[in-house]
Amino acid sequence: MEIQQLQYFKTVAQLQHMTRAAEKLSISQPALSKSISNIEQELGVPLFDRQGRSIYLNRYGELFLESVEVILAEYAKVMQEFGDITKPGHGEVAFGFIHTLGMEVVPELMAVVADVYPNMEFSLTQATSLNLLKRLEEGAIDLCLSQEIESKLIDIEWVELWSEELYVIVPAGHPLASKDRIALHEIKDEPFISIKRGNSLRQFIDKRLKEAGVVAKTTFSGEEMHTLAGFVGAGLGVSIIPNIKGLENYNIKKISVSYPSCVRKIGLAWAKGRYLSPAANEFKEFLIEYFRGES
Repeated sequence: MEIQQLQYFKTVAQLQHMTRAAEKLSISQPALSKSISNIEQELGVPLFDRQGRSIYLNRYGELFLESVEVILAEYAKVMQEFGDITKPGHGEVAFGFIHTLGMEVVPELMAVVADVYPNMEFSLTQATSLNLLKRLEEGAIDLCLSQEIESKLIDIEWVELWSEELYVIVPAGHPLASKDRIALHEIKDEPFISIKRGNSLRQFIDKRLKEAGVVAKTTFSGEEMHTLAGFVGAGLGVSIIPNIKGLENYNIKKISVSYPSCVRKIGLAWAKGRYLSPAANEFKEFLIEYFRGES
């Protein structure tokens, strides 16, 4: 049984006249009669009592009409909702981003987005790159801002948007605090405040330390950059983090790294070949233009 058949039935039920119903629906009377007959055969009961050219809803027809009106109302509601979703500037986008971008970059972005797309709705997820990858694989998010990520399950499209420098941070009174630039091997004997395992930023930093021949003496691992900065400011070790908002409020010194390069690339990722709603596609293009324009 199809929606069109239900719409035909409702029109006949309202007019209780096959010829007038056919004219209103712009179809032939035999085609309309056949459609009603097919419904009755499928249900196994007659829906109309026929007296000559006149037809009347019987009790089965009245009961069926109640259900048809509910079905058609829900169908109209769904079509309206999806019509709104596919209109330019409308719809919902599931958008993810790595933790460090939640301190400044994404809040500033969403403030702009609220003006550009007042009718879009956003479901935001802040997580590690690895967790964002999992959500992309599951289809739980449409797009995410992260380091480059790769999947064994799906193909990932990733577009670089900007580069982000990482810095060594040391307590303000530390011997290295007098320097503006150091090589990573200079912290080889220092207690190290690290990002927790499972974070792609941790992997990035571990690779740079290994490249510099440094075996980190990790004394504490945390997830939040401000927590790491707080521990360093308390004199408990040194760390390597991005230039996060509010870093100047801690009792630390931020030092650039001369070797090896501590610049990571941030980009936009999505599942290649998977359907993206018009809203998600529109937002994707906006993000690329927005961040590349600021680079």
